Amino acid sequence: MKLFLMIGQSNMAGRGEFGEVPDISDHRCRMMRNGLFRPMAEPINCDRQNHNDTYGVCLAASFARDCAETYDEAVGLIPCADGGTTLARWQPGEILYDHAVFLARLGMRSGELAGILWHQGESDSDTEENARSYGERFEKMIGQMRRDIGTDAPVIVGELGDYLKKCGGTPYYRIVNEELRRVADAHADFGIASAAGLTGKPDNLHFDSVSLREFGSRYFAAYQAVVGRAAR
Repeated sequence: MKLFLMIGQSNMAGRGEFGEVPDISDHRCRMMRNGLFRPMAEPINCDRQNHNDTYGVCLAASFARDCAETYDEAVGLIPCADGGTTLARWQPGEILYDHAVFLARLGMRSGELAGILWHQGESDSDTEENARSYGERFEKMIGQMRRDIGTDAPVIVGELGDYLKKCGGTPYYRIVNEELRRVADAHADFGIASAAGLTGKPDNLHFDSVSLREFGSRYFAAYQAVVGRAAR
């Protein structure tokens, strides 16, 4: 089974509204619950449930479907994303970091960790200092995480949505996107999924359901590109 670790904040966890897009059902797609892999069903990443910030449709569902259809192999998702979290809370020694490393290693009893999916940055778009230091901080964190897990699996990151220009708390999101692209371009085993043309919910903070389905397919296309480079 190909395993994929889901880390980051709410747009990786998924805030899409149920009922706006068809459910994804594929017997080859699974998700981790209590250390075991169950049939995949949304919500996949159950991190929040309140009136302002509730888990929902996520990009990993269409990623897993595309992966299973392409390779005709079981795909297991390991959900560890947590809404509203800054990059600082994902640094080595922090709870979210240790939790992700633990679950990734636990999951590897059932298959091969084939990739790490990351989407985060909205919470670091608040100041220019945070945004400009983002790439360096992310490289250090993800490098240590791969070593601690014991994997050289590809890392796929996603751009922040351009709808954030309407969100008052993310004035430096374009700089975070520049940093994400710089990091992805610097590593042959990193890929980046474009958020161009994707749309947000009325909160101008989260991708809507239709965009999340498309974003997941873009993540998978980026993953295929990385795998293709490694095969040459």
